[in-house]
Amino acid sequence: MKALLIIDIQNDYFPGGASELVNPDLALDNTVKILKAFRESNLPVIHVQHNNIGEGDTFMVPGTDGVKIHERLALKEGEYLVTKTAPSAFYKTDLLDIIRANNITELVVCGMMTHMCIDTTVRCAMDHELPITLISDACATKALTYKDQVIPAEQVHASFLAALSGTFAELKTASAYLLDA
Repeated sequence: MKALLIIDIQNDYFPGGASELVNPDLALDNTVKILKAFRESNLPVIHVQHNNIGEGDTFMVPGTDGVKIHERLALKEGEYLVTKTAPSAFYKTDLLDIIRANNITELVVCGMMTHMCIDTTVRCAMDHELPITLISDACATKALTYKDQVIPAEQVHASFLAALSGTFAELKTASAYLLDA
């Protein structure tokens, strides 16, 4: 059985948030479409919420509005919430227990940030022999800096998707996934 894994689509990544990404609304819109299809098919939905608990952390801080999952993705009865403090949704969480208890054999992944928690979680899923379909236009990231060079968000996003494609995940757009579903 497949399940939808929605990673870190939280308020701090949107305009006015403490760590705004590039095009988060597009990723959100496409995630909402995928979520609707999973709910209509009565397939499992797992929401992942990042909590930064380090001293001096400035975003995803517990107790703030920024840490909350975006209201358009509000959990419904029967859906799961996994709270994490590291990039991988598997690390020191109950995600694998939820997957095993529900006989989940495949994950469809949407979320934020492509270069961090999406990349890490997708790679870790391979260790658990879980095939992944990554919805490429239901993810968002930001520009990064390396050796005084700013790498635009679009390039970061494309590079990480290219690295995951094939070995770690099958990439599909939301519309292509919904056509095949």
